[in-house]
Amino acid sequence: MVTLPPRLLELRERAKEGRDPACADETLWELLRLAAETGVKRYLEIGAAECLTSIALAVSSGAAVTAVEKDPARAARARENIALFGMGEQISLMEGDAGEILPLLGGEYDLIFLDGPKAQYLKYLPDCKRLLRRGGYLLSDDVLLFGWVRGEPPKKRRMLIEHIREYLAALQNDPDLKTEILEIGEGLAVSEKLS
Repeated sequence: MVTLPPRLLELRERAKEGRDPACADETLWELLRLAAETGVKRYLEIGAAECLTSIALAVSSGAAVTAVEKDPARAARARENIALFGMGEQISLMEGDAGEILPLLGGEYDLIFLDGPKAQYLKYLPDCKRLLRRGGYLLSDDVLLFGWVRGEPPKKRRMLIEHIREYLAALQNDPDLKTEILEIGEGLAVSEKLS
């Protein structure tokens, strides 16, 4: 198992107490395991928040990281964290709407972690596929969301859950992707790009 800096683990614990916490521990460890197993060199995170997941991946793998975050306050904290861990050369933070940024990105990524606004996942999928190298992985977080996706969501969450269900159907019916849904955290879709 990868060893992460104690300060990074402390920041993750603090973030879990906030309104928009870092990804679940088991999700992070699965991400890092897959990155180590596949030798990730280029990593893209959509919905980077305070950049704690991107920093963990950069520290553990040495990969070049592109992190996208729309919220100005989170992006400011992300820049502070990147500086704190001396990752300025390794992590490129792009502040803005992923829907506008993704079409501008080029090259191929070995691993993409999608943890942004769930209602936009389907919109982001074509660019994620375009940017993912053959044999690379797209990990989509929170795809089971409190069990609501496979059950009955609260009335005010029905539209969001319908968006997630549409996204999962698109992943599972895409001949270019082989997708498995892991029941860790709030659900993690692991999609390998076949062609």
